[in-house]
Amino acid sequence: MREQGTGKYRYEIKYVCSDLQMLQMEEKISVILARDPHVGGNGFYTIRSLYFDDYYNSAFYEKEDGNNPREKYRLRYYNNDKSRIHLEIKKKAGAKIQKESSPVTEKEAEAMAEGQWTEIAGSSSRVVQKFFLNGMTRIFRPKIIVEYDRVPYICREGNVRITFDKNIRSSSQVEEFWKEDLATRPVMPSGQHLLEVKFDEFLPDYIYNTLQMEHMVQTAFSKYYLCRKYTI
Repeated sequence: MREQGTGKYRYEIKYVCSDLQMLQMEEKISVILARDPHVGGNGFYTIRSLYFDDYYNSAFYEKEDGNNPREKYRLRYYNNDKSRIHLEIKKKAGAKIQKESSPVTEKEAEAMAEGQWTEIAGSSSRVVQKFFLNGMTRIFRPKIIVEYDRVPYICREGNVRITFDKNIRSSSQVEEFWKEDLATRPVMPSGQHLLEVKFDEFLPDYIYNTLQMEHMVQTAFSKYYLCRKYTI
């Protein structure tokens, strides 16, 4: 199994958008960038993540306090397809992020969610080994499920990725992470969504200029933090 995204930091910029702003921005972006080929015929894919935190809820409070660097651990799969599950470690340092990812089997993912450490102790994956060591010593437990619909666009120049995340929702019923018809609740006011811009060392001018829209303000938005804020 191949690990991805090891060691490289990227910039990440986020904007909260209204329905109209997102519609207008997506129309502009679709003219200059290609849509990610992984999306299906409906033009988006659904992401479901299970976030972990330790006994002291360190990831939550480090975000609340603005600590740097900080990191989060999550299991993630797409479109209810459990044949492709990834364990991810997302580290943030200032305006940059680093994401390390490793594919895991459904059995391994279930063991992580249930705290069955012996089931993953012998993994050859560096990402899984890091999760195992931190999870066992810091008493990791699944805390929240985050789900949303993503429309992604990509550009090779600058390795740019622009995503429109709509219908962000959550569930505290972590034991139902694998349930297809998961009951969720919205976590943002009606008509609000999230625009994310990720790139390596530079953002091409024509993309930067396209992103400029009146009243669209950059934000330090965290899906994990917002989804847990009213359950902790």
